[in-house]
Amino acid sequence: MKITSVICQILRIPVVEKKTAATQDTVIIRIQTDEGLEGIGEVDASPEVVKAIVDAPYSHNIACGLRELLLGLNPLEIDTIRQMLYRRTMFFGRRAVGVAAMAGVDMALWDLKGKYFQQPIHRMLGGKKHDTIPAYASILFGQDGIATRDIAQRWKDTGYTAIKFGWEPMGQSEALDIELVAGAREGFGETGTLLIDAGCVWDARTALSRAHSFNDYRIGWLEEPLSEDDIDGYVWLRDRSPVPIAAGEGECGRAAFRPWIDRRALDVYQVDLARNGFTDSCYIGQRVEEAGGRLCNHCYKTSISVAACLHWLCTQSSAFLFEDCVEDSPLRHELTVEPLKAVNGVMEVSDRPGLGVTLDEDFVKAYLISESGT
Repeated sequence: MKITSVICQILRIPVVEKKTAATQDTVIIRIQTDEGLEGIGEVDASPEVVKAIVDAPYSHNIACGLRELLLGLNPLEIDTIRQMLYRRTMFFGRRAVGVAAMAGVDMALWDLKGKYFQQPIHRMLGGKKHDTIPAYASILFGQDGIATRDIAQRWKDTGYTAIKFGWEPMGQSEALDIELVAGAREGFGETGTLLIDAGCVWDARTALSRAHSFNDYRIGWLEEPLSEDDIDGYVWLRDRSPVPIAAGEGECGRAAFRPWIDRRALDVYQVDLARNGFTDSCYIGQRVEEAGGRLCNHCYKTSISVAACLHWLCTQSSAFLFEDCVEDSPLRHELTVEPLKAVNGVMEVSDRPGLGVTLDEDFVKAYLISESGT
């Protein structure tokens, strides 16, 4: 079996409000073979940048676009492909969006492999350790404590026992920060799990002060309080914080995660399959659990990424929560024929072959703004 086509599609929903969310557009990678099979993957990064990396022509042996490297290969040889792609993109792809684009390819290859062998991906990864995983409703803060309280109440009423609020307007002032968390706790009740994502807004000392203040509201973790580049700050903060520290969503690939794990910088490591793929995520997961950390997925995208995260996370012993983006976006809820949503606050792991999701081609056509590939 050989790869005959690598298609890159950008979908975009008309945006009314600009905000820090990833459900307004996406880039899908479709890998097709001479036996008629297709695997699909998704990348959480700027779609046009990812497309450029896939489409780029040959420059020289360590600066080459992904499509040209993939055509003609056996798609079942995933680890060999991963090593080759990393080597042949050394001059632009060793971190960030280069590895993220490779992650989308890796996801599509695992989907294709599952379809070829008629097995769910989690079985090919060694077998699931969880049939279901409790989900947390992941949503942005309201504009103030009252709005945040009302949002929390809404998702509590739908059956979630955990919720996470993140990003703007946190970081504008100490008073507003505490107001937002207090509103979230009031709306979600005394017993639910409340998680807070600061969105990389503070220095280490301010973050420690906030961690102590937020501890009064019994938060389950404080996520990304510092810059994603400040590993020293995370090590310092984790050693002093009264609440668990979570991060990792911005990291792409095993090399990016390695210093975080080696230095035990976090309590919870958040791995995004649309930035790491299955091959690297399995390596990362093993290293995290060996170091005594806990694993959670990061996922603020479509059902493609949701499916991928479920297949990976259910194979990890330390899995305890699943990030479920509840943004009211057609891309999140309508891209695939099979809806992947929490039921009474719980995600169920599919046993369908591959990722277990099918693209709604009419939806793809309706929101397709750019396509390339052979």
